[in-house]
Amino acid sequence: MSRHIYSCPLRWSDMDAFGHVNNAVFLRYLEEARIDFMFRLAPGDGSPSFSGGSVVARHEIDYVRPLVHRHSPVTIESWVTKISAASLTISYEIKDPEQVYVRASTIIVPFNLEAQRPRRITADEKAMLLTYMDDDGDDAAGTGALVA
Repeated sequence: MSRHIYSCPLRWSDMDAFGHVNNAVFLRYLEEARIDFMFRLAPGDGSPSFSGGSVVARHEIDYVRPLVHRHSPVTIESWVTKISAASLTISYEIKDPEQVYVRASTIIVPFNLEAQRPRRITADEKAMLLTYMDDDGDDAAGTGALVA
């Protein structure tokens, strides 16, 4: 299984009154990593894979330990834990080599912007997603699965 690696800078404005990165800011970090991940899934041949749109159906976040501001970026690892006909689940860890700050997952639904409705995952998209599928089927919450 491959994991997508995203290096996320921390911003001074990300902190809360207690000097930690605010819990809501972690959603933005996940979004940055997810967008980077999804656009890299599209092959370089001009394929429209996932470029037509997608929507978030659900987020689940476990805050493991506080993250304080510093100048070095934090690493966000992303991988696929579930693929169904019309959705996928991406799991994440926001971490440093020695510790994990957040474990999370997001359910994504491919969306046809022109028709303003969800669409099915194409065979090409599924093939690309499978290269990032967790071999054990475990997501950040331990509930991943592959659904045909």
